[in-house]
Amino acid sequence: MGIAGAPALDPAAFVGELYGSFIWIPTAILVAALAIKLPTIIRLWKDPLLRAVGGLLLLACCVFVFVAPATIAWVNRITGVPNISAPWVYSLLTAFCGSCLLLIIAWRNGLSDRSASTRRAMRWVITLYSGVIVALWVLFALADAPVERVRDLDTYYANTPFMREMTVLYLVAHCVAVLITSKLIWNWVRTDGLDAWLRWGLISLGAGYAMNLIFDAAKFTAVAARWSGHDLDWLNTGVAPPIACLSAILIAVGFILPHSGQYLHDRWRVRLAHHELRPLYLLMRSVNGPGVPFVLHSTQELRLIRRETFIRDVLLPLARHIEADQQRRAYDAALALGLDPGPAKAYAAAVTIQDAVDARRRSPDTTGTGDQDTTDLLQEIYAVSRALRRPDVLAAVRARTATPARSVPVHE
Repeated sequence: MGIAGAPALDPAAFVGELYGSFIWIPTAILVAALAIKLPTIIRLWKDPLLRAVGGLLLLACCVFVFVAPATIAWVNRITGVPNISAPWVYSLLTAFCGSCLLLIIAWRNGLSDRSASTRRAMRWVITLYSGVIVALWVLFALADAPVERVRDLDTYYANTPFMREMTVLYLVAHCVAVLITSKLIWNWVRTDGLDAWLRWGLISLGAGYAMNLIFDAAKFTAVAARWSGHDLDWLNTGVAPPIACLSAILIAVGFILPHSGQYLHDRWRVRLAHHELRPLYLLMRSVNGPGVPFVLHSTQELRLIRRETFIRDVLLPLARHIEADQQRRAYDAALALGLDPGPAKAYAAAVTIQDAVDARRRSPDTTGTGDQDTTDLLQEIYAVSRALRRPDVLAAVRARTATPARSVPVHE
């Protein structure tokens, strides 16, 4: 029970007030998506698909900047025309819808697809949505809408001539674009052989466009209720705006994932490779001084290359201390312990490299007498380094290698 004299809580009004602040969240995410894409767009400016993605994200940012209640009031005030923000925002939204269709058509079919059907589809989209934008401004010019409405213009003028048609036109154009784009995206998601990051990006895009259908349904229902003399304005002011924000977040994530996800995955793989080589690198550094000097501004890829190069440069002369017969016995011992041929080869190499390091330490002035082929060894540095992380297995291989062949039990 409410307190006497206190105003009743209006959920729609509460959501409307919250929307003014919440709307900047998808705007910030869209700006972040554009910022992530921007370096690639600038570097590969001649790629029309990248330019299209950049333009699309910029349009989406503009939509959410100009649809904010504060921005709507500001545009109306500086132009001196009440509600002129309506055709401006609707035009941006329509251009965004058309751009989404064009991008999905070009993105899926590829730039090399210049078939008549593809060109015809793109011309159809450009012509239709350009025509819708022109019609929006004509209808607004013909309408009489003197009362400024920042949040509920669609329902307030639902029965006003020409304003009514303008609202229906932009909603129909938006709904058609969402339906077609969603169908194209979900058909694409089901295609075999997609990169995982691209697939998840498409799923996010598809979910975002599906949320737009709920947005259109809420708007249409609220407007149609006004036509029949009912009041469901809360769908327009309390339901549609947060759904639009959630949709924008999902769409922004959909554009971010294929690029940034793969980028982060590649960075992780480089860091993991650098970490995997650490045991072998430390072993080689014990032979050949301080190792690779640390450079503050060097990239992770360059650090990995330098670590690989250092290891191979030390292994080449060290290989003269490796006895081929000893490595074969270590390999047989590893097999006898039940290891598969691949890991057995790595553990055998690790054991013989450790022995070669010990021999080098005992006689630093000798150059060794072995004639070991280092081709496989230099190619398997990652496997050898991983083997060095298992001192217990190395100790078992070393112990069995030292056991005379006749005393080695047969491995079943």
